[in-house]
This record gives sequence, C-alpha cells and structure tokens, in this order.
Amino acid sequence: MKPLKPSARERKRYLLLQGQNLKVNVEKSILDFIGVLGLSRAGLRWIKPSVLSINRESRNHVRASFTVWPEKIKIVKVSGSIKGLGK
Repeated sequence: MKPLKPSARERKRYLLLQGQNLKVNVEKSILDFIGVLGLSRAGLRWIKPSVLSINRESRNHVRASFTVWPEKIKIVKVSGSIKGLGK
C-alpha cells in the first residue's frame, strides 16, 4: 500500500483531560453539542485514559461542548504531539 502524502493526512491534536467518567462524558457531551456528524468529523480516539486525540479543525467545537456540559471536563493542556503533553 502506498503511503499518504503529508498534505493528505489528518492533522491531530492531543488533549490532556481531567474529570469524572471521562470516556462516557466526553462522548455524550460532543454528541449532544455537535451531533453525530460532528463526532465523526472530530475523529475521537483515546490514547490513554486521560489523553484524547481529535482532528485539528474540530478543536474549538470540542472545547465548546466541554464547557456546555453540566459535569466538569477540564482541558489541562493541548499539544500537537503526545510527547508535548509532558506526562
């Protein structure tokens, strides 16, 4: 299989999160705020229990969904690499 060109690959941002029941609350908050299509565009992927990988273009929508959600989900740090999170 031929590798993707750098211009064609998806750019990711990594979020370090704090909160209760992150796996459940993160998905529900994004689904309620930006819907199913927004959730698929965000390209949500869990790297570690508190580290979330999302698409770069949907970062602001994801942040907004966390602020609207009744339970507290805090973004500690945003980075372009996992190593940059400093954990």
